[in-house]
Amino acid sequence: MSASYLEANARERIVQVLDAGSFTELLPPSQRVVSPHLGQLDAPVSFDDGVVVGEGTLGGKPVMAAAQEGGFMGGAVGEVHGAKLVGLLKRAIRKKAAGVVLLLETGGVRLHEANAGLIAVSEVMRAVLDARAAGIPVIVLVGGANGCFGGMGIVARCANTVIMSEEGRLAMSGPEVIETANGVEEFDSRDRALVWRTTGGKHRYLIGDCQALVNDDVEAFRAAAIAALDAIGATALTLESLEAEQEMLRRRIATFGHAADPMDIWAELGVERPQAVPMLEAAAFTAMADAHRIQSKA
Repeated sequence: MSASYLEANARERIVQVLDAGSFTELLPPSQRVVSPHLGQLDAPVSFDDGVVVGEGTLGGKPVMAAAQEGGFMGGAVGEVHGAKLVGLLKRAIRKKAAGVVLLLETGGVRLHEANAGLIAVSEVMRAVLDARAAGIPVIVLVGGANGCFGGMGIVARCANTVIMSEEGRLAMSGPEVIETANGVEEFDSRDRALVWRTTGGKHRYLIGDCQALVNDDVEAFRAAAIAALDAIGATALTLESLEAEQEMLRRRIATFGHAADPMDIWAELGVERPQAVPMLEAAAFTAMADAHRIQSKA
């Protein structure tokens, strides 16, 4: 029986994505490592600070893994939350793990600890690139209700592979943030169809920000993560690959920067019936999209 990735919490996801019985949590709630800032503001704390980190195996290979808990402050990053992710990535380098799997669900940085959170996210970015430079692939899974936004959206794009479901969302700024800053005329956050076709998994797959699209199913995410880990291998990050990625992004802006709606981009990519894209199941969409999508990194 399939289990919804969207409806699962962080601990349910991480133990089901990794090989059965293989996960060992590091800094579990019993150690009560909490944010030093939230209590001072009379804000609620979580004994794992909203992120589960540990080690296990994936397809028989030793990996480090982390899962953000969207139920605590929307998975937002604070000082301890970020430090746990950084420590996990450094541990992966030290132990020469076969890969790192990040199950991201976050609105970005906590406003409660903005400066500390921003610094933490920047350190996570650097740690992801350090892991890749050491030949350790980093695989990101996005399929939670809160999506993956803010600085962690950038972290996701620093990884080797991004795996999403249609229900997942990935962007720098969230819909409400864009609307607040630029007005409803720029982006109507209440238009859910617009939100999902702009930030959802299908659009991200078509424009090259996402390397695999799967159904909202934990087993589908697990299979895609195993396939990505097997395909990448121990390929170290190079300056040439980063420059190629940057060039792809430059061309994308130059080509589609005028587009007012994602469907305009889909049409220019050659999708015959762009209005039908939101209705397609993942398998049917992928079969159609592979002939048109922008190719990104492997």
